[in-house]
Amino acid sequence: MKKSGLLTLLALLLTWTVSIAQGIRVTGTVTSAEDGSSLPGVSIQVRGTTQGTQTDATGSYSISVPSSNSVLVFSFVGLGSREITVGNQTTINVQLTADTRALNEVVVTGFGAQARRNLTGNIAKIEGSSIQGVPVTTFEQALQGRAAGVQITSLNGKLGQGIQMRIRGSSSVTASNEPLYVIDGVPMTSNNQGTSTSPQNPLADINFNDIESIEILKDASAAAIYGARASNGVVLLTTKKGRSGKTRFNVGYQMGSSEPTRRREWLNTAEYVELYREAAQNSMDRGDLPANYMTSLESRFTRYAAGERANWEQGLINNNWEDHAFQKAPMGQLDLSASGGDNKTRFFVSGQYLDQKGILIKNTFKRLSGRVNLDHKANDNLTLGVNLNVARTQNGRLANDNAFSTPMQSVALPPMTPLIDPRTNQLSGNYTLYFNPILNRDYSSNISTSYRTLGNLYGEYRFTDWLKFRSEWGADLYTLNEDQYYGRETARNTGAPNGLGFSSFAQVTNYTTNNFFSLGHTFGEKHDIDGVIGTSFQRSDASYNQVEGREFPSNSYTRVTSAARITAGSSSGTNFSFLSYFARANYRFADKYLFTFSGRVDGSSRFGENNRYGFFPAVSAGWIISEESFMQALPSVSMLKLRASYGLTGNAEIGSINNFAAYGLYTGESGYAGTPGQSPSQIENPDLRWEQTAQTDVGIDFGFFGGRLSGEVDYYIKNTRDLLLNVNVPGTTGFRTQLRNIGRLENKGWEFVLNSQNTTGAFQWNTSLNLSGNRNKILDLDGQVITGGFNNRAVEGQPIGVFYEIEYAGVDPNNGDALYYLNTENTDGSVNRNTTNDPNLAQRVVLGNPNPTLIGGITNNFTYKGFELNILFQGQFGNMVYNGGGKFQSANGDFFDNQTRDQLNRWQKPGDITNVPQARLFGANGTAESSRYLQKADFVRLKTLTLGYTLPTALVNRAKLERVRVYVTGQNLLTFTNYTGWDPEVNADHLAGNIGLGNDFYSAPQARTIIVGVNLGF
Repeated sequence: MKKSGLLTLLALLLTWTVSIAQGIRVTGTVTSAEDGSSLPGVSIQVRGTTQGTQTDATGSYSISVPSSNSVLVFSFVGLGSREITVGNQTTINVQLTADTRALNEVVVTGFGAQARRNLTGNIAKIEGSSIQGVPVTTFEQALQGRAAGVQITSLNGKLGQGIQMRIRGSSSVTASNEPLYVIDGVPMTSNNQGTSTSPQNPLADINFNDIESIEILKDASAAAIYGARASNGVVLLTTKKGRSGKTRFNVGYQMGSSEPTRRREWLNTAEYVELYREAAQNSMDRGDLPANYMTSLESRFTRYAAGERANWEQGLINNNWEDHAFQKAPMGQLDLSASGGDNKTRFFVSGQYLDQKGILIKNTFKRLSGRVNLDHKANDNLTLGVNLNVARTQNGRLANDNAFSTPMQSVALPPMTPLIDPRTNQLSGNYTLYFNPILNRDYSSNISTSYRTLGNLYGEYRFTDWLKFRSEWGADLYTLNEDQYYGRETARNTGAPNGLGFSSFAQVTNYTTNNFFSLGHTFGEKHDIDGVIGTSFQRSDASYNQVEGREFPSNSYTRVTSAARITAGSSSGTNFSFLSYFARANYRFADKYLFTFSGRVDGSSRFGENNRYGFFPAVSAGWIISEESFMQALPSVSMLKLRASYGLTGNAEIGSINNFAAYGLYTGESGYAGTPGQSPSQIENPDLRWEQTAQTDVGIDFGFFGGRLSGEVDYYIKNTRDLLLNVNVPGTTGFRTQLRNIGRLENKGWEFVLNSQNTTGAFQWNTSLNLSGNRNKILDLDGQVITGGFNNRAVEGQPIGVFYEIEYAGVDPNNGDALYYLNTENTDGSVNRNTTNDPNLAQRVVLGNPNPTLIGGITNNFTYKGFELNILFQGQFGNMVYNGGGKFQSANGDFFDNQTRDQLNRWQKPGDITNVPQARLFGANGTAESSRYLQKADFVRLKTLTLGYTLPTALVNRAKLERVRVYVTGQNLLTFTNYTGWDPEVNADHLAGNIGLGNDFYSAPQARTIIVGVNLGF
């Protein structure tokens, strides 16, 4: 009986589908009359019937109508509706006029798209046009200050360097805190694949002038469809597509140069000699140095001055080594693109060549890339397409910030040391205080070359007006070659008297396939349903090989094959895979009550057999209050929407720890005396699972005066549990630790976005402001204290990465001693704030937070006739930076490093009031790791300024062109901060991580760049 009923139901459904199909099939697209962009979610109704559909993510629709007399009604709240009689038309393309652009903005949501008006989650959208032409190498840098709740930090000013992005704070202690990056449906390899502790950025392979839009999925409702990889947010990159019409060509060229945003002041030779003579005398007076040490000191000065006493005694050499670390940094970039098509086929092709020098010597970046995006409509039901990008990137790399060979460490050399040794007319070498990094400029090479192919193929078949199926197959193929050579002149640094060569090869093959159904239907005039359901599979394989050789015949031979000795080599590999099932359903009632349900089941090879699969659901709702009848008396309120969401997301990104962390492993490195052997290397944990984040978000979207003033306010709470931590296990297991799910942390915060059209007409002025605050707190680490950086800690009850050190109390005015607060606990429980000159007696305490409490950006756009002016300010507040180099470069003459000029303000006699202790050579007076070198790092930066002019159409048409635009752009033009280091936006690359935050160690400042450019369209 049940079987009979099911068959009857299927027969009725088939009859209904066939009857619909017997009508006239009408297809088309719905676009905005304002800018031609596609409009998703537009309702198309056959007038006088209950039959209807809605446009998909690309603005396309298909509907069957009973006869040629049928009338189609195109409608969407906030847009003017249109009625069109079908007649003999089978293709009807419609443009709708919007009352406010914010209502119909298309937002990519992951396996689909929605109009912003219908969103119940939180998604920040950045148009590709707003970052086009920004003179940076990676799109993340171009996003700084443009999205609420998104903190983007450049580790330093090196080209191709790693970037940290935090979306609504840090959600993990040991796993990745970086978001998932997806380009045209393909998850990207985004973590560092190089061998250096100075990480490089694989995302620098992307030409962001190809990007149409960037969506940042921030809350659980928006991100849950990416399940186990969405706890840190998801960044969706959508590349440009061709449009029907004639072929349009665009050519762009820009050129300019860069310089450091800040230089620091250092002692000249006379000041250096004065300070160190005084420091030596003070130590001699204290009995810490022999009474005749001054002779030894002057002998040292002579050695540093290339053997000539007059060079330091008469100040004949005054060498500012910072000048040699920096270089003139020109850049040039050429972009070409063509797009067009017809009703059947649309295409977009582009190419780019970028050649840029960094502000540091030997730091270069070159990128050659090409893209082809093709969409073809095979028939009324089937669409095929391909997106393909190939790129070759060559990065002239530098050693990490902690290496003596990095250019910035040249500032430690005394100013009486010449760049060129007058005795040999060669670069100064073995007699310098430390290794001379400028030797690497002439006698070394460090080149990383990546080859990348990113692309996907898709086929999309529409079964009915309301149902279609899409199949995608994508790949991200990434290869990185690192070739290094250090000549015999660098032996003092490498320990290789006849040269050292190194070569590595990394290859990551990342394959993915998505197969999903999309549906969208309108019932009557009040019920709209759309959704997606499908499956996804991804596999990533990585292999790594490296070899080192020494003893080269000469510097003419730089490849390892020429080495007389192969001194090291290794080979390794790893992989992971995901099998996933996902779904999302959106329901709208009366165009004012919104509901969204989404979820994803993820299975990962990384986790234990008892927790191989996880379910990540989310639910959200919205109420468009402005559509209620009682709001009609307030015509100034054009939009008022209340929304709320709750859901679970996961963090499976433990690849940096171990892709096989759940397994019992053996190592084959246990051979002895030529006999092979193996031994256990890791204890299994079949219960290992991903970290999980439960997030609640409540928000309000608002608009006034026809959308001239609009924005959003959000408050969120993110609670992360099952943190992945190594915990001690009984020694009887044969192991010390095991990776387990133990620990919790939370992030709480708010976001505020305000957009305004200040003036309209011939002179237009628009403003966009975003502000956000986040509070991070570790709730449970199973009693562990995890350290990082110089003085960073992850500890219960505190934000991640807090600075834990002794507290500097200033200088004793009586004797010049550096003082520290004891901060010990008195018997009554109070804190002892007495001081001591012995740092070993002072108690270490939490003294600062590297995480900002407020970040934001404000953009102003001005246009008048053909002129345009764009100004972006970015700011960050409430965080602190520890200058780990301070104990060397601002050490009041403790050792022989050159000093910052503020050390001349040292204590010299009783009664002096200063913050710089008495100079004492080898005295360690104030050089302990303490809050002396901890500073507030608040800053406001004029991030981007562009002044452009588009020539009159009548003028450019004479040259057979359609558009000519000239412009000048400045990046990082001004920085307002009280931080005394090179740059307040810093995180020393060799220490960067989840815990090692806010550290500065000879880290290069950001570059100030000015370019001029021209765009031609024809």
